[in-house]
Parts: sequence; structure tokens; C-alpha cells
Amino acid sequence: MFHVALLAGGAFAALVVLMVVFEESLIFFPTRYPDGVWDVAAAARGTGYVIDDCAYDSEDGVRLHSWWVRRLDGGDDPVVLFFHGNAGNLSHRADLALELAGRVPTQVFLAGYRGYGRSEGTPSEEGLYRDARAAWRFLTEAHGVPPARIVVFGESLGGAVAVNLAAETRPAGLIVESSFTSIPDMAAHHYPFVPKALVRTKMDSRSRIGKVGCPKLFVHSRADEIVPYDLGRALYDVAPPPKQFYEIEGAGHNETWLKGGDAYLAVLRDFVTRCAPRAQ
Repeated sequence: MFHVALLAGGAFAALVVLMVVFEESLIFFPTRYPDGVWDVAAAARGTGYVIDDCAYDSEDGVRLHSWWVRRLDGGDDPVVLFFHGNAGNLSHRADLALELAGRVPTQVFLAGYRGYGRSEGTPSEEGLYRDARAAWRFLTEAHGVPPARIVVFGESLGGAVAVNLAAETRPAGLIVESSFTSIPDMAAHHYPFVPKALVRTKMDSRSRIGKVGCPKLFVHSRADEIVPYDLGRALYDVAPPPKQFYEIEGAGHNETWLKGGDAYLAVLRDFVTRCAPRAQ
């Protein structure tokens, strides 16, 4: 029995070590080009919008690729700076971006991450923060979009990226959808046998949200099977006002938009309009 226990303990320790060593591969699931849906003309056809390819460099020299969804006839639409979750790439969010653009209405800047889609590099926590700053600079400095016209929107892991950026800048508003308090808290839920102290990737939105002074909208569903509702609610609870929480009934982690429907889009429209109203 002693030898069995010893072997079991060794196997358990080895499993923990492997999870720590390969931690980033358990967090980031990038899909690289050409996988995805890249025919932007076909995606936007008949919508009244165009999807522009944008390329720029992060502060450490990584070349990034993003999409900018804009009305063909221009207009004074605010910009939703959108940070997607840990899997796929920005091309998988084209339908959502076009829906937001048409129904809010708004421009949508789908920010690319290093290692995803057509962007160079390899994803990491600090790398994604740098990529978010690069997208912000591209909009505000290279294209002169006023910060008061930008609403930062992050879904899932992108919520942590959005919170970090909003804590460093002054956007008009922040939307956090189906996101969490921190990666160690997520690890404790999915891998409770791994000590929190061994988790190197932090994405600690709980400690950063207090620095975000703009209006904040939190969206989550109790049916979320990936990010526990309690973590999304806990992040809302520690956030300073002004803030609001919108719960979607029966939506799995990747079903928020589909299950939320018109009511969900109406909440987003109301929030964006209040944060970045059009000039009269």
C-alpha cells in the first residue's frame, strides 16, 4: 500500500508539474490564418458596412492584424473596441461585429492578438496587454478617435484584457461579458488540485477594476459552463460605480448573443448610447 500511495503521489505531482509547465497552452487556444472566415467583402456584402484590414505594431515590435467595421456612408458612430476570448481568432467574430454595428449602431474595431489569425508572435498575458494598448493607440493617435467616443468591450478572457486597458486609459465605457475575477480563480474552479500560488498567469481583473472610473456594464449567464456566474458577479460586486449588471437566461458560454437576442442588443445599445452620445 505504501508503494501504491507513493506511485499515486508521484503521478499527481507530475501532473501538477506538467500543468504548470504548459500553463499557457491551457489558457490560450489561438487559430492561425488561413483557418477562419477571411472573405471580408462577402461577410459585409449587403450590410451597409465595410470591414477594413488594419495593420500596426505593438510596443515590442509584434505586427498585429485587426478589422475595423464601419458604415459605408460614414457617420458619427462611436467605436466599440472589442477583445475576443481565448479561442479562435477575430474572423470568428465577424457576424457579431456586423450585428453590433448595425443594431447599436456603432463602429466595431476587432482587435487582433499576437499568435491569433494573421498577427505575429505568441500569446501571453503581458503580450495581450501590449496588443490592447497598440489597438488603443491605433485608434486614438493614428486615427484621432477621441477616447470619449470609444467603448471597450471584452468577452471571456478578453474581459480581463479590456479591464486592464480601461484601468490604464479613459474610455467612454467598459463592457465585460462572461468574464472572471482572475485566472487563479478560474484554475481553482477547473483544476482545484493545482495550488493557486503555482499559477503564473494572473489576469487579475479583481485588483484592477477599482481603477476603472467610466460607466461599466457586466453581462453573464447562470448557465455559463466555462466561466462560473459567481466569478462574473464577484467582479461586478467589487467594481466601483457607475455600473450595471445584466443577466441573460439560459445562455452557455458561447451563446450570449444568440440567446440574448433583441433584449441583449437593446441593453448594449442603451449603454453605448449613454456612454458616447452622438453630437446634436
